[in-house]
Amino acid sequence: MKHHVSFTLNGDPVEALCETEQTLLDVLRDELNMTGSKEGCATGDCGACSVTVDGRLVCSCLMLGVEANGKAVDSIEGMADGDHLHPLQQKFLEHAALQCGICTPGILVAAKNLLERNPDPTETEVRYWLAGNLCRCTGYDKIIRAVMDTAAEMRGA
Repeated sequence: MKHHVSFTLNGDPVEALCETEQTLLDVLRDELNMTGSKEGCATGDCGACSVTVDGRLVCSCLMLGVEANGKAVDSIEGMADGDHLHPLQQKFLEHAALQCGICTPGILVAAKNLLERNPDPTETEVRYWLAGNLCRCTGYDKIIRAVMDTAAEMRGA
């Protein structure tokens, strides 16, 4: 049986029909064609599918699509403003903080959520916040530097 769900996605109202067992990740990718969020593990361990729901960072592979009804969902597709990259996206490019790209959308969403909550994090706080996002390629140092540099730039430091 399909369920009608409506929610805001990156500030825009959306509607979808989804099966009871479909995850939010599957609804985003398969029903709404938002393929930026990746399925890395399907168990909530890697963070590649990270989105925010009502401002809370969640693994979309662990949330049912029907649970998004009436909520505000923000995904990687909503980060840039048209052709203007979010400062985090720009710093990731400048610091070469990405390689294969599977983890990158989830890390960017998580880092943005951190900086919205704490505009002046310590390196330890950044590492702790991003601990749920696994990367097999970069070694994390460039990612951490990019986030710290973005935080400083956004604060005007």
